[in-house]
Amino acid sequence: MCGAQPGGPDASTLKPGETTIQGSVTRDGEPVTGYVRLLDSTGEFTAEVPTSATGQFRFYAAEGTWTLRALVPGGTADRTVVAQQGGTVDVAIAV
Repeated sequence: MCGAQPGGPDASTLKPGETTIQGSVTRDGEPVTGYVRLLDSTGEFTAEVPTSATGQFRFYAAEGTWTLRALVPGGTADRTVVAQQGGTVDVAIAV
């Protein structure tokens, strides 16, 4: 189960008690716009959100192991994260 926040995270939309995976996508230290996909532990597609103008994204997900796949013009990058129930995982993805 996953809920995605389109257009990147806004602090006012953070849901206390929810399992959250959020972060930003950069290239050479600069924010990159594109998409981030959330894949489950078997590699199956679960959700996708566009990044904000500042490269930020947020997913609400179940606890477990997830792969984040950044898809931006000219590149892709994967990051594996482990989310704990009710916790927040902050992720920086460099493409």
